[in-house]
Amino acid sequence: MIDQGKRNVLGVLVNVIDYAAAAEKVLAAAREQRPFALTALAVHGVMTGVQDPAHNARLNAFDVVTPDGQPVRWALNLLYGAGLADRVYGPSLTLEVLRGCAAEGLPVYLYGSTTETLDRLVPALTELFPALKIAGVEPSKFRSIRPGEDVEIAERIKSSGARVVLVGLGCPRQEIFAYAMRPLIDAPLLAVGAAFDYHAGQLRKPPAWMQKYGLEWLWRLGLEPGRLWKRYLLLNPAYATRLVAQKLRLWRAVPPVPATERPATFAV
Repeated sequence: MIDQGKRNVLGVLVNVIDYAAAAEKVLAAAREQRPFALTALAVHGVMTGVQDPAHNARLNAFDVVTPDGQPVRWALNLLYGAGLADRVYGPSLTLEVLRGCAAEGLPVYLYGSTTETLDRLVPALTELFPALKIAGVEPSKFRSIRPGEDVEIAERIKSSGARVVLVGLGCPRQEIFAYAMRPLIDAPLLAVGAAFDYHAGQLRKPPAWMQKYGLEWLWRLGLEPGRLWKRYLLLNPAYATRLVAQKLRLWRAVPPVPATERPATFAV
C-alpha cells in the first residue's frame, strides 16, 4: 500500500495514496462506525477549490482526497516526487470498496442521481458482487436542502443499517453534501463522481489508452460538448498554468485552513 499523507496541489490538499490504501481507510471507518469523508478529484474538482476559497477549505477538511485524474497524479509526482504509478479513479475505487463491503457484510447506501439510474445501478452492482447488501437507495431531489431535512436524511441512512454511503451528486455538490453530512452519520461518505452513471451503464468509459494518457476529458467532451466545454477548455489550461507557476515558485499556493462549520445550505 502507498499512503504518504496529503500534499498541496494548487492549494488543495491531495493524498499520495493508492487504491488499496484508500479502500482500506474507508473499510476501517465502516468497521468502526465512525464519520469519514472521501472524494476523488480530477482537474475540475481541484479547480473548484482554486476558484472558491470556502470550498477549498471544505475540501481540505476531507479525510481523504484521492488523485482521480491523471493530471492530478502527475502534479503529485512533479511537485513532490511521489512516484505514483496510477491514479485513484472514483469509479474504480468504488468497485474496490464494494468488493470489501461484500466480503465483510457491510451494507451500502446509495444517495444521489436519478431514480432511473439507481434502478439500473442496483442490479448491476449485485450482479458484480452477489453478496453485496444494499441497505437503501435515495435519488437526488435536485434542489437545496430544507430546514431540518439534513437530520431526516441522516436518520434514514442510519436506520437502514448502512455502513458505507456512496454519494453521486456531481462535483462540487457531492463534496459539499459529504462534508455537511459527515458530522451526522457514523459511516464513511464517498463522493464518487460519475461512478453511478458508469456502473449503471449510462456513460461509456473511454478506451484504456485514453485513461492512461490523461485524455478522458477529451472523451467526455465528445460525449457532452454542450455541457462540458467550459469545464475542460477553460479549466484545463488554467490548471496547467497554475501548476507550472507552483512548480517554479512563481505562485504561492497556500492551502486554506480546513473548514469546520457546516454550510447553511447545500444541494440534496
